Amino acid sequence: MSSTAALDAVEHILAEGGDADDILRDVVGALVSHGGCAWAGILFNEDGELVLGPEAGAQQPDAREQLPVSFDGARVAELVVDACTDTALAKRVAALISAYCLVGWDTGGVPWEELS
Repeated sequence: MSSTAALDAVEHILAEGGDADDILRDVVGALVSHGGCAWAGILFNEDGELVLGPEAGAQQPDAREQLPVSFDGARVAELVVDACTDTALAKRVAALISAYCLVGWDTGGVPWEELS
């Protein structure tokens, strides 16, 4: 497992496109299978409450890190990783997935593909 392999996998997932739920599910899976994380999940900001969305791996809450996912200056989600060996990778992934974490957002008629 390497940070490069994990980042390559995430970038490939994002480039392939598709449904946001499927993309995020694949991204957390890549963080576990390629990125050295024991568990990864996404907490969506729904009306001020954080709600667990896609997740992969086995939770280890004693080694947890929550990273903000922001879009247009607003916190839209948090990427949560347990026992992740590369925090810089997780921070990079949090930035890359922001447009896919827009639960309940009105895009003003702009297609999702153009936001990412």
